[in-house]
Amino acid sequence: MKNSLRSTLMRRSMASVATVGAAALMLSGCGAAPEAGSSSSAGASNFTGCIVSDSGGFDDQSFNQSSYEGLKKAEKDLGIKVNQVESKSNNDYEPNLRAMVSAGCNLTVTVGFLLGDATKAQATANPDKHFAIIDFTYDKPIANVKPIIYDTAQAAFLAGYSAAAATKTGVVGTFGGMKIPTVTIFMDGFADGVKYYNEKKSKDVKVVGWDKAKQDGSFTGDFEKQDKGKQITQTLLDQKADIIMPVAGPVGKGAGAALKEAKAAGKDVKLVWVDSDGYLTAPDYKDLMLTSVMKQMGQAVETVVKDDKDGKFTADPYVGTLANDGVQLAPFHDFESSVPADLKSELDQIKKDIVDGTLKVESAASPKQ
Repeated sequence: MKNSLRSTLMRRSMASVATVGAAALMLSGCGAAPEAGSSSSAGASNFTGCIVSDSGGFDDQSFNQSSYEGLKKAEKDLGIKVNQVESKSNNDYEPNLRAMVSAGCNLTVTVGFLLGDATKAQATANPDKHFAIIDFTYDKPIANVKPIIYDTAQAAFLAGYSAAAATKTGVVGTFGGMKIPTVTIFMDGFADGVKYYNEKKSKDVKVVGWDKAKQDGSFTGDFEKQDKGKQITQTLLDQKADIIMPVAGPVGKGAGAALKEAKAAGKDVKLVWVDSDGYLTAPDYKDLMLTSVMKQMGQAVETVVKDDKDGKFTADPYVGTLANDGVQLAPFHDFESSVPADLKSELDQIKKDIVDGTLKVESAASPKQ
């Protein structure tokens, strides 16, 4: 499904024009029309779950895709109806959300920090509708909006430790799409994991692309320009980094392209993916994939949908952590045999220490619990 997701969505959209025609009219010129999914348990539920992507789209091989797959799993498991709409630009967010409300959605999931304002506006205007927003929380809770947030610094800490152990040059790198909390939290955790490795092993592995103390580093400015991601990755490679973690959604493909070229030129380089298990969701780069920092968004989306369907909706945030498996370090896959057993044991112990509070992983962007 992953490699043909967009074409599948397009085919379904054509088949469901009549169902969502009114909403489609509202979306003229601003994004794809919402489409009705066909439940495997047709008629089993009057509940309609909907989702609005950010500009990365549902085939971003990252957090939009994982969230969408969670809703589709809920469709299969719970017998609900599903609508979805992709945003092509930031200007599409509020019109697309209005279309979801008009299409009769019981719960609308919005994907990403950038939809914070639009979600608030529509939730305030439609207090009888429920919303859930991924990667965003409000200073003042909104009664009909459930935040789905993640303490990704915890899993990124494990990735930073792994990268520090695996580097051959003594330099690892990271960069972001936009300088927003849901991006910098990964970079903070990664940098701290490297720092912890240095302290434990008396090493001096350097991080380029991000300075946690200064909260400053390298960013492409959006989640779309893959050529910019490729350019920044090359800059990090020029600084001797041999393991790179892009925190930039589809822009990560630009990093993958630069690393493939470097590998073809004889360099021993590796990639750390984010949001999903990149070995599975970005298979073009699986031979480079050391590991991934995963947010279990699909699992969270299905849980929130089920709770709402069962009449248990609350505005209390869902917070994904290592303790509840909401965030995880992905398997090493093709590198499994080359990762020392001692390192795997150390990572298990670090995870345990983070879960029980012995080891504190902190980022300015971490959810306040």
